[in-house]
Amino acid sequence: MSKPMTKTQLVAAVAEAMGADKKTAGSALDAIASVVAREVAAGGAVTLPGLGKVACKARPERQVRNPATGETMTKAADKQVKFAIAKALKDVVNG
Repeated sequence: MSKPMTKTQLVAAVAEAMGADKKTAGSALDAIASVVAREVAAGGAVTLPGLGKVACKARPERQVRNPATGETMTKAADKQVKFAIAKALKDVVNG
């Protein structure tokens, strides 16, 4: 398994694909991340065409167990970010 692509490498690849400079590509990437984070934090969902859908899901209060002590405790309700992979991406990966 190869190492994950770093942000610098991603910005360089996006800049090359866009035919733009790295500064513009970096700004575009930061803007997309900001918009997705803001929308998901507000309880919405964002579909990234060809990649998938990012959504926030509420989890209710539940009982959890501390594996070190075996103690059962109540964990407060919280939110979890989910990413559903698009079929197009699955098809590309699976050939």
